[in-house]
Amino acid sequence: MPQILDLEAEGDSLDDFSSLQIEEQDQEQEPDDDDEEDEDEEEQEPVTLGFVEKPKGPHSLLRQLFPSKAGGVPAWLDPLDLPSEKSRVCGICGDPLQFVLQVYAPIAEKESTFHRTIFVFMCPSMACLLQDQHEQWKRAPDKPARSVKVFRCQLYHSNPFYSSDPPRHDGTDKPSTVGAALCCWCGTWKGDKVCSSCKSARYCSEKHQMMHWRSGHKADCQRICISSQSSNSSTYGSRTKLEEIEKAVANKALGPEYEIISEDEDSFNVEASEGNDYSNSVVSNGRLDESMKSLLDTFEGNDDQKCWASFQERIAKAPEQVMRYCRDANAKPLWPMSSGRPSKADIPKCNHCDGPRHFEFQILPQLLYYFGVKNDPDSLDWATIVIYTCTASCEARMGYKEEFAWVQLYSPAGIA
Repeated sequence: MPQILDLEAEGDSLDDFSSLQIEEQDQEQEPDDDDEEDEDEEEQEPVTLGFVEKPKGPHSLLRQLFPSKAGGVPAWLDPLDLPSEKSRVCGICGDPLQFVLQVYAPIAEKESTFHRTIFVFMCPSMACLLQDQHEQWKRAPDKPARSVKVFRCQLYHSNPFYSSDPPRHDGTDKPSTVGAALCCWCGTWKGDKVCSSCKSARYCSEKHQMMHWRSGHKADCQRICISSQSSNSSTYGSRTKLEEIEKAVANKALGPEYEIISEDEDSFNVEASEGNDYSNSVVSNGRLDESMKSLLDTFEGNDDQKCWASFQERIAKAPEQVMRYCRDANAKPLWPMSSGRPSKADIPKCNHCDGPRHFEFQILPQLLYYFGVKNDPDSLDWATIVIYTCTASCEARMGYKEEFAWVQLYSPAGIA
């Protein structure tokens, strides 16, 4: 039963990709010795690159089409058993996390992973991300306090949510069941708290209820109540009217939404420019981000500079890539810097089967450009976010299994 939030009683005083078919493959800050031996052999396996583009249509990224996407709201694979209230908030500031991207990545050889999607969420506070750096170095903490969280969801071919037939992509595809009611403000998390006045608007947190109330729901809520009483309308009718109002409000609070399309890295045969020319890096259309150009001056030691040059040379083949994917057992991330990299012992085992996790994909800072993040001191920034998932992609009773993200920042000061 949803919790009732009585905002009126308290007043206004609250504190202010295209799918990937995968074949199953049989210091505290210093890497392990075996990792050092592999430095010159990093990521020789075939890599799939992810690029963002505007959606083909208003309904092209719905959950029944199993999209890979960035920004906007998540297209939940399991629409009912969503992450818990504790899981959906930043472990540092306690605010609800924001959706970053999701990757549809089924594993063909396992029936339990016929549908499989990885979801990434992040707190928009750079201060929390800096604190997150200290938390990720803690090996197997009892209660990790992270500002970046990853969830894995997988379904059998035969499941209660979707047809066994493949999507037709002609506008006729429909899910088999209705999903859980979502927060009217963020459209992301389960709305298990209800407005005490209209009894229809739902929220994932008191903060989002207050933000929505101040942005216009206070007046809308009163109109809905008056309309419902005067016309003696049905509950269905009042909720339909509410959905029309709330949809417009929620969309104003969301960032840009993109579809993630995939291309094999081998198809990009453009050679990276020689020397120290970084004009093809990070920003599309050849525009140079001056903050990126000056990063070499902040790195300490030749190892970081050599690693950065190698990273830029590899990225220059396709400078608009926002993601690199390779679930092969021998795959490794493409690290922008040699410092701030985890050892094998720093990657925790799966919370559910106690098996190992391995690299699956990484998110590049180019995504921040497409999200319109400004180059301010307190704006989000990262060198790379590396996602590690259960090697066995194990099954569990819960709909969403939490995985592990390793964040590497540019600034040496941000490394624990």
